[in-house]
Amino acid sequence: MTELDLSDDSRAAGGSKNLGGYLARPDGPGPFPAVVMIHEAFGLNDQTRRHADRLAEAGYLTLAVDLFSDGGPRRCLVSTMRSMMSGEGRVFTDLATARSWLSGSGLSTGKTGVIGFCMGGGFALLAANDGFDAASVNYGRLPGNLEAALRGACPVVANYGKKDRTLQGAAAKLEAALESHDIEHDVREFPTAGHAFLNDEEEGPRALRPLMRVMGIGPDPRSSPEAWQRIEDHFAKHLQA
Repeated sequence: MTELDLSDDSRAAGGSKNLGGYLARPDGPGPFPAVVMIHEAFGLNDQTRRHADRLAEAGYLTLAVDLFSDGGPRRCLVSTMRSMMSGEGRVFTDLATARSWLSGSGLSTGKTGVIGFCMGGGFALLAANDGFDAASVNYGRLPGNLEAALRGACPVVANYGKKDRTLQGAAAKLEAALESHDIEHDVREFPTAGHAFLNDEEEGPRALRPLMRVMGIGPDPRSSPEAWQRIEDHFAKHLQA
């Protein structure tokens, strides 16, 4: 497992000046199907690294890109969320840089997926029509112009929690939009899960965690195994051909 410096490639493309990431490589010589991973609003932390390690254990060369490389969450979160709202900007250049690095690394088969969680889930949905072969959207916020954002999207698997008070109705709305565009998809809303239910521990400031539980935010070990299996099945179908 390696911390990567992608800054030269990123600066050349007009992205983050100090772009970095975490590379989780499967055992063996490769080449491997690849995945770009997009973190939650808390940034590229140990939780995201464990997610990347998990996908590597399943056989995927996984690059978790750090969208806050130029200043951390406090300095970068607002501009990053603006990119989500507009559907353009530095973030998408950074994601394209990560995808290009994987393709040119000599470790990849050329098949590349994208996966995101929370904030990253929203970006994974927006990036699904930008050169990826499969997308995994996990409790990601939907763009305002969902119909336009999905045009030309790759196959999508999506996991949401019914107890997630921040995204009520998002799963049904996403499924309807994917069906209207005839995009291959598998959307599931887990009845006992809330937001961030794939995490293996609570995130965020400790003082806010009681409020986050009330809002339906936190791990759900009852639902996460099935959700992870759906992700692995989706990537196996579309990336391991």
